[in-house]
Amino acid sequence: MRLFGILLSYLVVFGCYADSIRPSHEPLELRYDDSERRAAPQLTSGSHLKLYIPSLPYLYVSHAINGALFRPANNERGWKYDLAVSHQKINDTVYEFKLRQGVEFQDGTPFDADMVLLNMEYFKKKPFVYSKMHEVFDYVEKIDDFTIRFHLTQKYGIFLNDLVWVQFYTPTYLEKFGWNGKPTCPNLAEPGPYGIGPYILTEGYIEGDRKTPKAELVANPNYWDSNYPKIERITVYTEYDSVQAKNDVLYKENALDITPIAFENKAETVLSPHGKLLVSPSTDSYAIHINMRNGHPKLLDKQVRLALNQALNREYLLYFVYEGEAQISSTLASPHFPGIQEASQSIKPYDEYNDPYAPEEQARLKSILDGLTLKVLTQERFLFLWRGIQYQLGKVGVTLDLNVTNTETVIFNQLLTTNARQNTIDWDLLIWGNDDWFFFHPWTAFFVYRTHNVWSTVFPDPIMDSYIEEMFKVAVGEPGYLSVVKKIMQRAHDNAYMFFVPTPNKVFAVNKEVIYTPYKMASVPLWEIELTTEHPSIRKGDYPERLKQPVAIIYKN
Repeated sequence: MRLFGILLSYLVVFGCYADSIRPSHEPLELRYDDSERRAAPQLTSGSHLKLYIPSLPYLYVSHAINGALFRPANNERGWKYDLAVSHQKINDTVYEFKLRQGVEFQDGTPFDADMVLLNMEYFKKKPFVYSKMHEVFDYVEKIDDFTIRFHLTQKYGIFLNDLVWVQFYTPTYLEKFGWNGKPTCPNLAEPGPYGIGPYILTEGYIEGDRKTPKAELVANPNYWDSNYPKIERITVYTEYDSVQAKNDVLYKENALDITPIAFENKAETVLSPHGKLLVSPSTDSYAIHINMRNGHPKLLDKQVRLALNQALNREYLLYFVYEGEAQISSTLASPHFPGIQEASQSIKPYDEYNDPYAPEEQARLKSILDGLTLKVLTQERFLFLWRGIQYQLGKVGVTLDLNVTNTETVIFNQLLTTNARQNTIDWDLLIWGNDDWFFFHPWTAFFVYRTHNVWSTVFPDPIMDSYIEEMFKVAVGEPGYLSVVKKIMQRAHDNAYMFFVPTPNKVFAVNKEVIYTPYKMASVPLWEIELTTEHPSIRKGDYPERLKQPVAIIYKN
């Protein structure tokens, strides 16, 4: 039935839209994407890519600018070697790494063991604090110029995932800014040749708590891997009206090349003259926080939180709001994470226990929720989801008061101050795009349950915090991993600690002359993206009419 519903929604949406823009006697013909046949030579003069990243842009571009021992990859581990070439686990608290030789920072400074030691000295002073890395890291030992050992104070099962975000900077940068010292993953505080990645940040900045509306990147001519990057210049937009972004990809040239789109825009994208539709599975989620710190007093009542979750028909959201581009999950974690599907066998979505549209269930939910007004803080890009949620909650007497912003910075400024009750905007529900920043590990979703962390708006829960501590001690696949994953999910589910909605696929509008394979997680491999000889930044003359023909949907696994 679910597959039939998805197919039906495709037929309805595509059929109705296509019929509205072309005479009924003209058949719709789709061509296969053949852009790879026209790939331009590496670093073709003038090549310029423009993309919009509305959620977590500091994560998505960080590894294009900076270098770490590991970097994100579309494989089962979620990472591949970057500045390391091999590693071994000596024991539970000691890890040895062989470093890549012949590597230089963007300013020409050699990268070696001494640079790792220097960076980790600064890390000690101002570490990131969203995980437990700052508590368990002890010191780095230099074995030789290209061999190091990390020493930890205790067994730490997610150490290798954390290392993806332990990036290395030049001595000049460290003297000026130090290390990160924030509750978010790192990125550069200002433009300059401070990193070791394939692109140099030349204009703007993109950090978790501050960013410019756009940033400019240029190819690093001294990057250690001669196969990358592919494009001379990249412009990253962090703020953009989502409708305008979609229109700029679909109907203009030299305006924008890549943007995520609302699911309702899929048909329009396929049929547009300059855009193509790209769909990919993901480990992302929409994190909708319930403010149990200083929100509506009724949100402290577990029965109210449960009723809010129980009022949602997720099947209807999947078909009519996400248009089939999502997976129904019992909690925040995507079912694509290791162990989540196994744990979900006994933890079902709330609406699988009772149909929220059944008259007796509607009456019960209304007796709990009728008259409740909740203040919602949201980015403009999520309005499509709130329209569906508002309709369903309205059936049981809940009113949503939406406070809409175009920038994620406003969302994070409020979220990261709510745990300490220092937020300056009153809110009851808050949404952000929790794209997978921990690379195939459910800590991406679980960290919001760690109740003494600034990312959590859950009231203190020592039991949940103890489960989190237990999870820190085991790696994916080790004995005890599935057990602790299930305990965390079960407690979050039983207490309705978040407002749980389906976890989305990645859906992009992409210029027809861009060659792009998305990663499942929160990283866009800018160094891998290619342009064709017909891309407007390279092409001389008009765009051929034959290439404006609609392209069949591109599915990337």
